[in-house]
Order: sequence, then structure tokens, then C-alpha cells
Amino acid sequence: MTLHIGFLIYPNVTQLDATGPAQVLSQLPGAQIHIVSRSMEPVATDAGFAILPTDDFDSCPPLDVICVPGGPGQLAVMQDTPTLAFLQKQGGSARYITSVCSGALLLGAAGLLKGYKSACHWAFIDRLPKFGAEPVAERIVRDRNRMSGGGVTAGIDFGLALAAEIAGEEAAKRIQLFLEYDPAPPFDAGTPAKAGPAIEADVRAAFAAMSLQQ
Repeated sequence: MTLHIGFLIYPNVTQLDATGPAQVLSQLPGAQIHIVSRSMEPVATDAGFAILPTDDFDSCPPLDVICVPGGPGQLAVMQDTPTLAFLQKQGGSARYITSVCSGALLLGAAGLLKGYKSACHWAFIDRLPKFGAEPVAERIVRDRNRMSGGGVTAGIDFGLALAAEIAGEEAAKRIQLFLEYDPAPPFDAGTPAKAGPAIEADVRAAFAAMSLQQ
């Protein structure tokens, strides 16, 4: 059976939020990855290159898994009626409704997180209660059929956890080995507590500047 897995993309999306878990989940038996956008035009990412969609909102089939990535462009999309309607439609039948990074806020704007626990990027997790969601500061959060990953790189961990939910732990372990996912970062600065107040302040300022540009 085909497993339809869709990733919503939009202008100025953080591509790794989508491409990280997409690389993992594409290894599942029967997986068909759908890169979905409002149109079939190339979508510029925040990394300076574009991604070509495979589907628009009309051509996208019912999805077994819908995943929403975050990114600087998300603020504008949270006000976009067709995008919210697409998420609501797919969310009504999807087996798993998921997000990575600040994509959780877009799910929230579509009304799909009310009463659910969710992860989010550390810089934006405090905004989840606005949408009726309960913020949980963990790399992967599962609440019924909602699963979320924390900031950006957590998408790979999230993808492996979801792969285990769908196909079993052994299948997920095989995917992890296939990808040689054995992280050993050169610096221990991946959270505000570990990075220290000076670096945290710089990064928060960068996020604030990005938000002002939207």
C-alpha cells in the first residue's frame, strides 16, 4: 500500500525542517513523498535556494501524514486562508498530523493543536498557548495522533520516531544506519542553557530582525 506523506512548503520556509524528515520517511515501505505548495512554481527557501513542489493544494491526494515545517515565511502564511483551509481539510483525515520547529504555530493557526501537547523551536514555544496548545520543551512530543519536533535539526529525530510508529523500531533503526545518523556535534551549544546568555541574546536578536522583515 502507498503511504502518502506530505510536507507543506511556502516562501521562505526553513528547508531542513522539511527535507530532514522527508529523507528519513522516504525510506519507509510504500512511502510517496509529496512536497505541497499553493502553486507548482519553485518555492524559495530561507537557505537561498528553491524547492520544486510535486503537488499543489488541488492535486495533492489525501495524506496519511501531513507535516508542517517552520521558517521566517511562516508568519505571512498563518494569515493565508487557502493554506489554512488545506491544512484543515488534510487534518480531518490524516493518520498523523505533525510539525517541525515553528511549524507547530501554523498548525495552531489552522486550529489543529487545540488541546494537544506540542514541541516547537525554543524561541517560539511560548506562543503555543495562544492556539490552545500545551508547550513541551522536548525534542519530540507525541500526543495522540499529533507528533512534533523541536527546532530544525530535531526534524531528523522526529522522522525516526515517526518511522518507528509506522513501521516498527527495527525499520527505524535500519533507516538510521542507512543514513549514518550518528550525531556528534563539534560544539555543545544547541540550547540556550548550553550556549550561554551572550550567544542566546545574539540569536534572539537575529530572530527578532527576521520577524520584522515579514
